[in-house]
Amino acid sequence: MDSSQIYLADPTIFYYDDTYYLYGTTGNPKMGKDKGFLVYTSKNLSEWSGPNGVKNGLALQKGDAFGEIGFWAPQVFEYNDTFYMAYTANEHIAMATSKSPLGPFINASKEALKAPDKQIDPFVFFDDDGRKYLYHVRLTQGNRIYVAELQDNLMAIKPETLRECIVGERDWENTQKTDWPVTEGPTVLKHKGLYYLIYSANDFRNPDYAVGYAISESPYGPWKKSDNSPIINKKLLAENGPGHGDLFVDLQGDMQYVLHTHYNDSLTQPRRTANIKSRFVEQKGSPDYLVAEKEGFRFLKSN
Repeated sequence: MDSSQIYLADPTIFYYDDTYYLYGTTGNPKMGKDKGFLVYTSKNLSEWSGPNGVKNGLALQKGDAFGEIGFWAPQVFEYNDTFYMAYTANEHIAMATSKSPLGPFINASKEALKAPDKQIDPFVFFDDDGRKYLYHVRLTQGNRIYVAELQDNLMAIKPETLRECIVGERDWENTQKTDWPVTEGPTVLKHKGLYYLIYSANDFRNPDYAVGYAISESPYGPWKKSDNSPIINKKLLAENGPGHGDLFVDLQGDMQYVLHTHYNDSLTQPRRTANIKSRFVEQKGSPDYLVAEKEGFRFLKSN
């Protein structure tokens, strides 16, 4: 095992005050599995240090917030001069807050967002009109991506706004033809007035785990899946199981998608963290389409 390789699945990168912060699902018990969320830091995306969370490397430590097991898929953002972490634990979604991206992220009530079903993989999207949306996965006849508008305090959805967005129906989204299709890991951005929903499909243990996207004129959909999908897969990268990440813009103004891959051709865990440069391509008479550049792919390593 490469001691310099960062092993975080479902990763996200948050940029604040000249520093990139990297969080994700920890697969190694020695490094914090089911203990919370580690955080690594970098000034340039090439050289990483850490883990640097305030509690033994953890930005969120079990006991300070909701959850006992299954700390998955965090997202960190700033809102009203406070840092928020939306995350999964116990197959439910919760919110924790902190005064620093390094933590400690706290959820004093230790309560999850209320929902009738198990739900995972939160992504909070802030629209231009000030509305806030929670894209997430509900475990109901498959891993299905949903959206709902959030209340202003971000601690509950408006139930009447809940809509289903994506379910795995295309061949590339369910290569094993299972009865429980998986679409997960949503990330949303707005480009030229259109909403782009980036997601992963297939079970994460499947080498065919891959990334695609859909487009809508509304944050609620309906969503038109791109025929260019998948844009990231094992064929492009020669790595099994690439997916479930987050899109961000680096200091050079380039879009980057941070993601994980399998450990190697025979083992899924621990999953390796990487990022790949991505961009929009104009096409006459149609919405811009997304591509990921193989040449811009690299694994993330710590000092």
